[in-house]
Amino acid sequence: MQSRWSDAEARQYVADYAAKGVNEDLALRVYTTRLLGRDPALVLHGGGNTSVKTTVPDMLGDAVPVLCVKGSGWDMGEIEPAGLPAVRLEPLRRLRTLNALSDEDMVNQQRINLLDAAAPNPSVETLLHAFLPNKYIDHVHSTAVLALIDQSDGEALARAVYGERVAYVPYVMPGFALAKAVADVFDKHPKVEGLVLLQHGIFTMGDTAEQAYGRMIEFVTLAEERLQQNRKALAPAVLPSALAKLPDIAPILRGMIAIQKDANAGTAKRQILEFRTTPAILAYVNGKDVARYSQVGVVTPDHTIRTKNWPLLVPAPEAGKLGAWAVDVKAALDVYVARYHAYFAANNAKSPLKKTELDAAPRVILVPGIGLFGAGASAKDAGVAADIAENTVQVITDAEAIGEYRPIDEYDMFEMEYWSLEQAKLGKTAEKPLARQVAVITGGASGIGLATAKAMAKQGAEVVVLDRYVQAAQAAAKAIGATALGIACDVTDAASVKVAFDAVVSKFGGVDIVVSNAGAAWQGTIGTVDDETLRKSFELNFWAHQSVAQNATRIMLQQGTFGCLLFNTSKQAVNPGKEFGPYGLPKAATLFLVKQYALDHGKDGIRSNAVNADRIRSGLLTDEMVAQRSAVRGVSEADYMAGNLLKREVTADDVADAFVYLATASKTTAAVVTVDGGNIEASLR
Repeated sequence: MQSRWSDAEARQYVADYAAKGVNEDLALRVYTTRLLGRDPALVLHGGGNTSVKTTVPDMLGDAVPVLCVKGSGWDMGEIEPAGLPAVRLEPLRRLRTLNALSDEDMVNQQRINLLDAAAPNPSVETLLHAFLPNKYIDHVHSTAVLALIDQSDGEALARAVYGERVAYVPYVMPGFALAKAVADVFDKHPKVEGLVLLQHGIFTMGDTAEQAYGRMIEFVTLAEERLQQNRKALAPAVLPSALAKLPDIAPILRGMIAIQKDANAGTAKRQILEFRTTPAILAYVNGKDVARYSQVGVVTPDHTIRTKNWPLLVPAPEAGKLGAWAVDVKAALDVYVARYHAYFAANNAKSPLKKTELDAAPRVILVPGIGLFGAGASAKDAGVAADIAENTVQVITDAEAIGEYRPIDEYDMFEMEYWSLEQAKLGKTAEKPLARQVAVITGGASGIGLATAKAMAKQGAEVVVLDRYVQAAQAAAKAIGATALGIACDVTDAASVKVAFDAVVSKFGGVDIVVSNAGAAWQGTIGTVDDETLRKSFELNFWAHQSVAQNATRIMLQQGTFGCLLFNTSKQAVNPGKEFGPYGLPKAATLFLVKQYALDHGKDGIRSNAVNADRIRSGLLTDEMVAQRSAVRGVSEADYMAGNLLKREVTADDVADAFVYLATASKTTAAVVTVDGGNIEASLR
C-alpha cells in the first residue's frame, strides 16, 4: 500500500483551515482522515474513526484540552472539522475509574462534554481514543489486516508479522468494555506503535498526524505482503454449461426477497438490488466450498447492520430452466429465513436485554456463475451492501488462501446486529410513499415526463428516464439525483424497448411503476390525411404504449410483487378536436388499452390507470402548436391555454402530481384521472 502523504498538501490544509479559525492539529487530522477514508481497502461506509488530542478555546477564551474525534454520520473521505466534534478530554478520562458504564450513559457523558451542543454524536469508540495517551490515533478495518486476523490462529499470524510493535486485544464488543480492555493492554505495552483488535481491525498511534498515518500504511503493507506468501486458490465447483442471463434472474430474486407482501392491500415492501461481478467475485461464488466459507459470518462486526451476518446462497441458474431454478431459490430462501429465526431465538434467549426481531430478508445474494447482489431500501443502501459484500469476498478469499476464515462467534454477531447504538446509524425516519420502488418514465427528458420523473424521485422512487436521445436522458437523470438512470430508448422499436427494460433490471433488479408518457401530436383532416401520418401516430401513440406495457408486465410477473402501469392519454381520447384525428384516434385506442390491462392483469395485482390531460406546454404542445390550435378554434393563445371551467392554465407539474397519486393508490385500477382545469365534454365518470 502506497502512502499518499504530501508535505505540500499538508501545508495547504493547515493554511486553508487557519483562515477559518481551525488550528494546525485539527487541520492535519482532517487531512489524514481523508487520506484514510478515501481508500476502500482501509475504510468502508463508516468502518473506522480517527482522533486528535488538542487544545481549543471555550466561549470564555479559556484553553480547554479536548479530544476531536470522528462524529456519527460523517464520511471520513470527505470529513470537515465539524465532523470531528471536540469533547472535553479530562471528564472522559475519569470515566475509566468506573467498573461499568451503560451504552446510554456513555453516550450521554460524551454529549454533555461536547463544546458544541449542536455537534454530531462522537464515535462509539470515543472512550477508547480518550483512554489512550497518544496525540493522533487512527482506526481502520483494513481488508488485508482482517484477512490476517480473521483466523482461528489470527493472533499468532499477526505476531509473526508485527512482533512486539503492536499489542493484541481479544475481541470485545465496542463501547466502554472495549475501551477499558484496550487501555489495560496498552498500559502493559506503553511503547507499541499500534493495536490489533482481533477479528475487528487495527489502530495506529503517533505524536504527529504523519507518523500515525505512516504507521498505518506500513502495517497494512506488511499484512498485504504476508497474504502473498504460500497461497492456495479456491477450488472451483462444476457449473452448468449454459447459464441464464442477468435480466432474466434479477426480477425473480428481487421478488423473492421482498420483506413483506400484502395481496389484500396490493402493496409490497420491496428491496432495490445492486449487481456486482468481477473475476474475483466469480472465483468466490464459483468455489467448491462456497457453502462453507460464505456462511460463517461478517469480516468485521459493524458490517452486520448493512448485510446481516451471512448472505443468501442460491444455485447457479441454468439457461432454459428458470422455472425450476425459481423453485430452488424459494427453497434456499426458506432455509435462510428459518435459520435467521432460529439464530434470533437462540441468541435472544442468552442476551441480558431482550430484543425485537428484525426482518429476516437477506441483504446479499450470491449466485454461482453470475456474481453477487446487494439489497437495500434504496439504491444507495443496496450499493453499500454490495460494497461490503465485495469487500467480504476479498477478505475471505485472502483468509482462505493462507488458512481458514474464522470471524467472531454467532452470539457476538447477534449482540452487534441488535446493538442499539449500531441500529441508530440506520436512522428511524419514515419512508416516503414511493420508497423501495423503481419507476420508469418514457419521454422522461422533458415536459410532463421530466416533471413526473422529478416528482416520483421526490417521493422516494428510484427513477429511470427513457428518451429517444441519450444525451437528453442522461442530462435529465443527472438533474433528478445521484441514483437516477438515463437510457436511450426508441419506444416505437420493440427491440429498443426490451433492451432498455433489461438495462433497468440489470441496474435496480426490477420495475414497479411505469409511466408510458412518450407521444407526439400529428394533425390533419381525417378524410384527407395520408396513411403514413396516421400510421406514424399509431406507432408512437398506441403501439409504443403496448410495447412498453408488455415489457413492464413481463418483469412485474417475474417479481410477483404487483405493479403499476400508468398511461398518458389525452382528452382527445374522449373529446376529439377538429383536424386532430391523427392524434386522437390512437389515444382513444390507448385509453381502452389501459382498461384491458386492468381487466387482464388485475388478478396479478398489477394496476392500470391513466391521466387524461389537456393543453400542457411541453415538447408535444409547442408554442407553434398553441398558435395553430388557437387559430383553429378562433381564440387567443391565452384563452386557448386557459380554456377550461377554472380559467387556469394547467402545467406539467399538475399532471405529475396526478401520476404520483395514481402510483400510490393501491386499490385503484382502470381509472382515468382528468387534469385539464375542467372540460365537461371530456369528463368521465
